[in-house]
Amino acid sequence: MKTHLKFTLLLALIFFSNGIFASTTVSGTVRDTKGQPVPYANLILKDTYDGASADDKGNYSFTTDETGTFTLICHQVGFEEVQKPITLNGTDVKMDFVLKAIANELEVVTISAGTIEASDEKRTTVLKPLDIVTTAGGQGDIYGAVQTLPGATKVGEQEGLFVRGGTGNETKTIIDGLNVNNPFFSSVPDIASRGRFSPFLFKGTVFSTGGYSAQYGQALSSALVLETQDLPTESASTLAFSSVGIGAGHNHLWADKNMSAGFDFNYTNLAPYYTLVKQKDNYIRMPQFDGASVNFRKKFGETSILKFYGYFNYGDLALKRPDIDSVNGYRSLFDLRNSDAYTNLSFRKYFGDKWRMDAAVSTAFDHNEILANTDTIRSYNALSQGKLMGTRYFLKRDQFRFGAEYQYFIDKSRFDQYNTNMYDNYISGFGEADIYLGPKFVARVGGRAENSSLLAKTNVAPRVSLAMRAGKNNQLSMAYGDFYQKPTNDILYRTTALGFEKATHYILSFQHVDDSITLRVEAYYKKYDDLVTFFPSYTNGGHGYAQGFDVFWRDKKTFKNVDYWISYTYVDSKRLYRDFPVEATPAFVSTHNANIVIKKFFPKIMTSVGFTYTYSSGRPYYNPNNPVYLGDKTYDYHVINLNASYLTKIAGAFTVIVVSVTNVPGFNNVYGYRYSYDGARRESIAPQSKRTFFIGMFMSFGTDRRKDVINNTN
Repeated sequence: MKTHLKFTLLLALIFFSNGIFASTTVSGTVRDTKGQPVPYANLILKDTYDGASADDKGNYSFTTDETGTFTLICHQVGFEEVQKPITLNGTDVKMDFVLKAIANELEVVTISAGTIEASDEKRTTVLKPLDIVTTAGGQGDIYGAVQTLPGATKVGEQEGLFVRGGTGNETKTIIDGLNVNNPFFSSVPDIASRGRFSPFLFKGTVFSTGGYSAQYGQALSSALVLETQDLPTESASTLAFSSVGIGAGHNHLWADKNMSAGFDFNYTNLAPYYTLVKQKDNYIRMPQFDGASVNFRKKFGETSILKFYGYFNYGDLALKRPDIDSVNGYRSLFDLRNSDAYTNLSFRKYFGDKWRMDAAVSTAFDHNEILANTDTIRSYNALSQGKLMGTRYFLKRDQFRFGAEYQYFIDKSRFDQYNTNMYDNYISGFGEADIYLGPKFVARVGGRAENSSLLAKTNVAPRVSLAMRAGKNNQLSMAYGDFYQKPTNDILYRTTALGFEKATHYILSFQHVDDSITLRVEAYYKKYDDLVTFFPSYTNGGHGYAQGFDVFWRDKKTFKNVDYWISYTYVDSKRLYRDFPVEATPAFVSTHNANIVIKKFFPKIMTSVGFTYTYSSGRPYYNPNNPVYLGDKTYDYHVINLNASYLTKIAGAFTVIVVSVTNVPGFNNVYGYRYSYDGARRESIAPQSKRTFFIGMFMSFGTDRRKDVINNTN
């Protein structure tokens, strides 16, 4: 009897315990109104930390210890949010969701003139971040992939994005609203440096070829606007092995899924590769780069998020090349040591459904030590900045953005015994309104004012964009605006008695975007004023223009498992600036520019193959023996690049093995020519090697990037 009583009490205790600590598994599917899966939708149990993200097939599942009646929220960008009541009592619950697409994404007109968005979260996306790393010839570089988009010109001997007749310096990189002062590795003569940032840092990329928002300034031609990732969906570690280096990283997502932290490091040493693939120049110290980054993200409820990103890089190299002015075989020395750091802290918060606040601060420095033959050059620059922006929402889509930013810039340079120091306090304010006059017409009206203490000048820049829906999935757009930029540092070293340089943009655009097809045709005219000229003295007496049109076609539907795009840009540009004796087409401008990018996925062998063909017509170069300034042209530029990605699983890690080759046919491309002082001899400015080869293995413990590759080609 006593034993029976103990057994009964034990059963009662177990039953009672289950009643208190019962766990409930909630699962189901998320689909759109057409019955198609909605991948990666977020499921959140309101007022708790419990929830999950749907997988690529729209399935989700999570377990919660909560009991009682709650609300389950299903949210995905581009769809209307759905909330359902749910009772949790220890019995598993199956709950399916059907999401309705927000009309704003495809059916309502949006501002698009001059802008191409590359975002994971926009259904009107033109280029996703994964496209950046799988574009043959892009070599995993954001700027390399963006060069296949309309408006960009291939310039292989200098870093920077050259857009619609503008110099590389006329395009600015923006991360989370703040300017990046040194987005590329330090310049090496006749070699285009890569960008410093991984494409997977960013969830959205906006490539503006002109007419960009009043939120941004100090770019005469173009802005590349990058927004960093929010919280990851799960913890993951990565390993990378390639023909040029190694890397590793880890991102940890806390159990409540409201906070994450991570780090990455990478080491690049080109010595083994350059031993196998001979380079044009003689490296006496092979290029080496060390990089490390850390990140931290914290969500505060569903209305705010704090993000930090910090990066440090060190690189060094030394090379010798024949001196064109030497007749006895003398070789010039270029020895570079560079260290660079960048940090960005941003905070975003919604106050109800009417207000949003974005705040960000950033610090960065860049230090170079250069030995050029017997000359010693040391340069140091640092940029500290802060930005605060408020957004007020009206009705359903109308909004007004306003804010201010401040930058403190230091530049110290020493050339042998000569020192130059510059300091600038740059202040700007902006305001901009998106006004919807029904679902078929929107106007963006705004302006920006800037002041530079270094120049002791102020400018005011009006900007206007209009867009009109022209049938299903079609729209017409136009943009107008003034854009100002300080002269480059090499000019300001000599004098600061100058004003801002100015460009005025006029853009007319037609765009068709549906789920599978994108077509853009855009005409533009850009007028330059107040460009700096060197002769007879430094003044803002220069001017110029760039005009032409772009065409972009992308198709993910016609051919099974094939994604391809074609871009073409026509540029007619001349300018009088710097040391130009007359108005002429600059050496970085190609009249005709075209790209064909094809990606084909073979699901049976889990392999993706990429093809890129790039064409640019000949560029002008200076020939001292030709009385016409910049009157000669190089022959046309052709390049065909191939890559292949094999998706597999090794040691429990989702693994992608990548092989790529640039310039497969071995075209002899030339970017220009350099002449001796007396004009008697010349040498070509050409790529360091006829072809480049790359093989790498990228392993992910936790996040299956293979799914991204598959989804990206279907």
